[in-house]
Amino acid sequence: MHNNNNKTPASLREQLEDRNKIIVLPGVFDALSAKIAEHVGFEAMFQTGYGSSAALLGMPDYGLLNSGETVDNAMRIIRAVRVPVLVDADTGYGNPLNVWRLVRDLESLGAAGIFLEDQIWPKRCGHMAGKDVIAKDEYIPKLKAALEARQSKDFIIVARTDARAPIGLAEAIERGRSYRKAGADVIFVEAPRSVEELKKVANEIDAPLVANMIEDGVTPNLSASELLKLGYQIAVFPLSAIYSATFAMRQVLTELKNTGTTKEARSIMVTFKDFNRFMDLDHFADLEKRYT
Repeated sequence: MHNNNNKTPASLREQLEDRNKIIVLPGVFDALSAKIAEHVGFEAMFQTGYGSSAALLGMPDYGLLNSGETVDNAMRIIRAVRVPVLVDADTGYGNPLNVWRLVRDLESLGAAGIFLEDQIWPKRCGHMAGKDVIAKDEYIPKLKAALEARQSKDFIIVARTDARAPIGLAEAIERGRSYRKAGADVIFVEAPRSVEELKKVANEIDAPLVANMIEDGVTPNLSASELLKLGYQIAVFPLSAIYSATFAMRQVLTELKNTGTTKEARSIMVTFKDFNRFMDLDHFADLEKRYT
């Protein structure tokens, strides 16, 4: 199960330069999910705040995850893989100074960039009801702090607006344009409600754009190639991994509880041997020999 690709992965900045290609970012929430995403061939990934909150705290994406937990999780995820990791930084967990520090911390760990949104804090998942946003003039200083804090242009700043739900699509598009003008590398208008709205965003904002594909979310679930045709350059599938992992674990554990065995569920489990190989056990066994 080991991925022996020794080629240095392209930076996210380099991947964004190819306007004829869409970058598909799977959402990862821990070092294991990140390793799996890299192993199956993804060239970049997204550390999801929703998934991190669920995996680390067993709590919803409701403003409960904090800055330290996000950075700590990023450290483990980034160490586990060689490809770029874009980190969900929520609202930056405070004022422009907090955003400045967060960017410094994440960039020093090797993160490829952040998503920074304009919700009020505590925020909630972009597809949940009851969202609100801060004033544009309050967000732009946070965005500028992020841009000034980064040491390298390779660190990508994605400006996300959640304005669609509380104040409408026109305002969301207007914010997207302003954030681009203020220097954001990529624009993310969260939760358009139809293919027409996705199209409108792509037609009216001149910037690399993110589309967020949450299964059963408020945005229609399109394929990466459909999104590329509409004019998007990044497709994030943030919850596919955590939803499928939850489904499989629940199924296996239910069977164990009901029958006292996992015999019937073996088809959705990896084997002891495969898993050890995936964790590079041989490499660590060799290391141990070297030091013994």
